[in-house]
Amino acid sequence: MKVLYSTEAVATGGRTGSAEIADGSFKVALDTPKELGGAGGAGTNPEQLFASGYSACFLGALKFVAGKEKVKLPEDTTVRAKVGIGSRDDGQGFGLDVALTVSIPGLDKAAAEELAAKAHVVCPYSHLAKNGLDVKLSVA
Repeated sequence: MKVLYSTEAVATGGRTGSAEIADGSFKVALDTPKELGGAGGAGTNPEQLFASGYSACFLGALKFVAGKEKVKLPEDTTVRAKVGIGSRDDGQGFGLDVALTVSIPGLDKAAAEELAAKAHVVCPYSHLAKNGLDVKLSVA
């Protein structure tokens, strides 16, 4: 794969700590939800960040596909990503559960479903979810 853009983030403190983008454009306080044994503070958690990224990325893919199909999406088109976390069935760790809901006001359901299906092929988050990712893991 030819990489067109990359970014880097650093987290400290795990689920109760902070994360920031290397260029300083974004920093977030992290808190563990009560459901996962944390205090449930005002901070954000990784699942919320993933849901935000996936919904934004999928909407971008939807716009890309609509442009190729010459379909004008209304400004109030939305993608809602619901992300859950739980123990994996294999007992080896944790897994994510994701549900995407696409809303394209004014477009008939069949046409919206067709665009969403095509966006699901284009979106890199969807590709990751369906096909996995080759992670280059190293220890500094």
